[in-house]
Amino acid sequence: MFETIDWLIGIIKSIRINDVIDIILVSVIIYYLLKFIIGTRGWQILIGLFFLLFIWLAAKILHLTTIEWIFDNLWSIGIFILIVVFQPEIRRGLAKIGERGLLRYSLLSKKKAIDEIIRAATFLAERKIGALIVFERSIDLENYTEGCVKLDADISLELLISIFIPQTPLHDGAVIIKDQRIASARCFLPLTINPNIPKNIGTRHRAGIGISEETDAVALIVSEERGEISLAIDGKLYRNLDPLTLRNMLIKVLEIEKSDIVENIRKKLKKRQKNEKT
Repeated sequence: MFETIDWLIGIIKSIRINDVIDIILVSVIIYYLLKFIIGTRGWQILIGLFFLLFIWLAAKILHLTTIEWIFDNLWSIGIFILIVVFQPEIRRGLAKIGERGLLRYSLLSKKKAIDEIIRAATFLAERKIGALIVFERSIDLENYTEGCVKLDADISLELLISIFIPQTPLHDGAVIIKDQRIASARCFLPLTINPNIPKNIGTRHRAGIGISEETDAVALIVSEERGEISLAIDGKLYRNLDPLTLRNMLIKVLEIEKSDIVENIRKKLKKRQKNEKT
């Protein structure tokens, strides 16, 4: 036992700061590569490549000479095949990195999604059209999507309004937002059984409170009767929110606010550009 502990301590001591940086950089690269590929045609091709890799390993183990020879020669030109096959995904990923950078792109896309949702909620509230939008956080809402309509669509003002317009197929139920995308629509959520909830609120509000009680999700509710916007967070209902207050609360509770470091850099760059112009 002591030998094992000494061995582990020896390994930990041998780790250099360069090794840690190397591992972090490789992890980030793999994460963004998968993020760009998942959900595209390239993801299906990647699964096919893993299947071919499995066949090659099986051939090695079973000593299938012909298959081994084919794959050994195939891998020698594999890098060129991958570049050709994944050319659209590589071009799209490099374009995003070159346009805004990975961190800036992530921050802006999250805020843009929030702004689109707030604009849609304001539009619906002004016309007294009911809506229920649920934001997934750390707890997966997969258990609550059974029977929902899967969308996996970009968040947009037009799409959200179209979903909640009365008499449309998807207007009844909730929309679930996951990873800055509209994951599902027409979802039916558990109702709160809290006896302290005001009796004058309807099923839509009770469903929003219920999902926020059972999970850490945040629910945005637009009242059909009063035309007001509310947020349900941790079983509490915050009612009659104006767009600015709603935006600030969502940015805070969903933890998408820019860090002070990034904000300070942006301000310094803006100030420098202003000085150069003058």
